[in-house]
Amino acid sequence: MAYTDFIAAIDLGSSHMVGMVGTKGPSGALSIIAYEVENSETCIRRGCVYNVEGTAFKIKRLIQKLETKLHGAKIGKVYVGIGGQSLRTIDHTVPKILGAEGVVTEDIIQSLYKECTEYHPDMLDVLGAVSPVYFLDDKPEPSPVGIPCSRIEARYKLLVGRPSLRRYVTNSIADRAKIEIADIIVSPLALADVVLTENEKDLGCALIGFGGGVTTLTVYKGGNLVNLSVIPFGGNLITRDITDLHLVEAEAERVKLTYGSAMMDRDNEMTIQVSSADGLGLREIKLADLNNVVEARIKEILENVYSRLEATGLMNALGAGIVITGGGAALKNLPDVIRDRLKMDVRYSTVRKGIVENGEMVANNPQYAVAVGLLMKGTENCAYIPPKSPEPKFEQKVEEAPKEEPKKAPEPPKKKPEKKKGPGLFDRLSKGIDNFGKTLFDDEDNTGK
Repeated sequence: MAYTDFIAAIDLGSSHMVGMVGTKGPSGALSIIAYEVENSETCIRRGCVYNVEGTAFKIKRLIQKLETKLHGAKIGKVYVGIGGQSLRTIDHTVPKILGAEGVVTEDIIQSLYKECTEYHPDMLDVLGAVSPVYFLDDKPEPSPVGIPCSRIEARYKLLVGRPSLRRYVTNSIADRAKIEIADIIVSPLALADVVLTENEKDLGCALIGFGGGVTTLTVYKGGNLVNLSVIPFGGNLITRDITDLHLVEAEAERVKLTYGSAMMDRDNEMTIQVSSADGLGLREIKLADLNNVVEARIKEILENVYSRLEATGLMNALGAGIVITGGGAALKNLPDVIRDRLKMDVRYSTVRKGIVENGEMVANNPQYAVAVGLLMKGTENCAYIPPKSPEPKFEQKVEEAPKEEPKKAPEPPKKKPEKKKGPGLFDRLSKGIDNFGKTLFDDEDNTGK
């Protein structure tokens, strides 16, 4: 039976784009129905879409793969997760005067949020507004609704990036791939919501995502987002460094994942076999030479992380320590190197219990964790529902009785023309007597004629 109600999401990563479909149960837990992966190195660079046509082609193919697992159902819209090196947080404050008799209402809180999201920084696009902190008459108040005050101030963390970040996603998915976008979600925040507990956010925690194109740092304290920043170095850069050992990029990636370590052992004389450039044979390289390259680049990335953490002023206030995630976090000895440099506890990320009730093995794979976070953010049904065709209107024809022609009134009978009667015998006698009398008493003498 085809699915008719589900959520679909696509995570646009620098090395892979992941598509995932799932449903939410009554408790809000996810059941993962389908997931697929497409290589994105040719169209997404450092978390940003740079080849619109190539991304559209990959998206369409990814959607087709997912739909083959949906028992005939079609995907009508998707939630899209984005990152990118231009992504970061900025502070923005929205004040409102309520007057002497003012009381904070839910409508006032909503108006502050709306005003905040309508703010347009120069050369930046606002992708979200989170973690508001309210001040009532200059005093902090976590739950301001219902409290009298004359002035309220809301301080938000705005998630901003270059305008092209959103525009290129829309151009590739909505315009070219013809897939409706349900919403564009900031991937690091979606990931943090499914791998960090509320206690960790409250105590203070830094989530470091070692991606293919970038490394993302997300810092929480007191339950709120404090800072999000992106370092433009990732695992792909380590791979390219390894190619200096005269390896093609594909072989360099394989060697990194198999033997790479964030900590070089200089006393290790072990050698490993790698494919020669012509692909027709094998040769040997020293493991110490490989890890010398890996360690140098990891140290550079961690120095940038240290600098960003220090700028937050929370270096010694993150009680829950460091959580690491992403494909690049699989390097051997990476937690030890981070622990030595940042002087904090370090653990690998896992999706929190209760988030996924079916598909936990997939959810706990770092490659799919962001997609799980996007599904949890989704609220709309993403199944394609064909438009209903208008029902034909059948007009019931009423047979009319044949019209009777009005009956003509009968014509009155024609009168026969009356014949003029000549004078009768009495009339002629009377007339003759009159004429005789007239001649008898005439004044003229008729004798003379």
